Amino acid sequence: MAELLQRCNVLKFGWRLLKSSHAGAGKQLYISSQSSSNGHNLFGLLFDIDGVLVRGRTPIPAAKQIFRSLVDRKGKYKVPVVFVTNAGNSMRQTKAEQLSHLLEVEVSPDQVMLSHSPLRMFSQYHNMCVLVSGQGPVLEVAHNLGFQNVVTIDMLRDAYPLQDMVDHNRRPKDMVPPSKELPPIEAIILFGEPVRWETNLQLIMDVLLTNGKPGNALTTLQYPHIPVLACNMDLMWVAEAKNPRFGHGMFLVCLESLYKKVTGCELKYEALIGKPSVVTYNYAELLIRQQAESLGWTEPVERLYAIGDNPMADIYGANLYNRYLQSCHRTRALMQLGGGEPQSQPLEDPHEMTCAEMGGVTGVYGGEEPLPVGCSSILVCTGVYSRDQQELPPDPRHTVTEHRIFHGHRDFRFDPNLTQPSFMVQDVKEAVELVFQQEGWPLE
Repeated sequence: MAELLQRCNVLKFGWRLLKSSHAGAGKQLYISSQSSSNGHNLFGLLFDIDGVLVRGRTPIPAAKQIFRSLVDRKGKYKVPVVFVTNAGNSMRQTKAEQLSHLLEVEVSPDQVMLSHSPLRMFSQYHNMCVLVSGQGPVLEVAHNLGFQNVVTIDMLRDAYPLQDMVDHNRRPKDMVPPSKELPPIEAIILFGEPVRWETNLQLIMDVLLTNGKPGNALTTLQYPHIPVLACNMDLMWVAEAKNPRFGHGMFLVCLESLYKKVTGCELKYEALIGKPSVVTYNYAELLIRQQAESLGWTEPVERLYAIGDNPMADIYGANLYNRYLQSCHRTRALMQLGGGEPQSQPLEDPHEMTCAEMGGVTGVYGGEEPLPVGCSSILVCTGVYSRDQQELPPDPRHTVTEHRIFHGHRDFRFDPNLTQPSFMVQDVKEAVELVFQQEGWPLE
């Protein structure tokens, strides 16, 4: 019970962080004079991007159509909207500009959540010397998230030029340049899939095996190793190609296999961030709440709808978060019945979540803020999941995905119930129309 109470209290710190980082911003936003929305139920929309709104750089036609209906004549959103993607190779501002261009509606950076966004709340690592892996502006991304002392793979390769040896053309020619001293690396942050997998795998292994001192010779393995935090567990994702492409989850499989093969030990993660972890949806709900305030809503958002194309990321994550919300509400009810004190004998929860599923969150952040009643998952068939490639199960109690092949991360349990969407539709247009119909809102 105490652990569940901690999980129910995960919001306060993040909400304070968001409010402080956006202090004064609300003065520039459109504020309605109405306390809610004409007496309708209050809900928010969480959109995945790849496979739902776009395929690569090409917008899905249904997305442009429906977003015209989601804004009023002034271009203001009718309900809170947040874009939740496992991509992490750019800044929020850049992603917002791309979405604004593709969807032909204004998207604010405050509406965009990348896989690494919750790392803002992991302040215990911000003053450590961290190695970051990924592609794009990783140094800028790390600094923007709060990390003060950052080493990139390129910086590591430049400091120790003899350690990246797979590509013969990149080996030092003639005279070997001297090594440069770097401070000991205290943690590793994996933002997303890199370009040169062999280089990143080799150098990350060097750091893990030498306890953060890759210039030293390996003597005795220290285990557990230095902290590793990974963002984006997607095994595959969809772009313009006819079949799914490797995602960062595939890179993690390689790193885990290498570490296990070399050391005989399991690679451990301090945090797994991005969908389907609960901390990602907690953070997304904070952004929804912020958007609701900017619309002038004074009542809390009652329900979230998460729209995605990947059963193992979007649907699993939304359903896991819904299960978390239900546990929080049950716990609060029991606390009220018990006079505010937890029971001496904790109740067994058949759906107790692992630390990995929570995203590595262990701190108590406070829980006075109201939580949504639930989160419904909506699967679209324009991305990873396709009706053309997978037959629908004749029995609705069976899952719609993956034929019992588990494409989730190693540290997540395969619960087939969590891959079953609340609703399944063809595309995002049908998804939004379904939500507004469910809530009794006029869309036009």
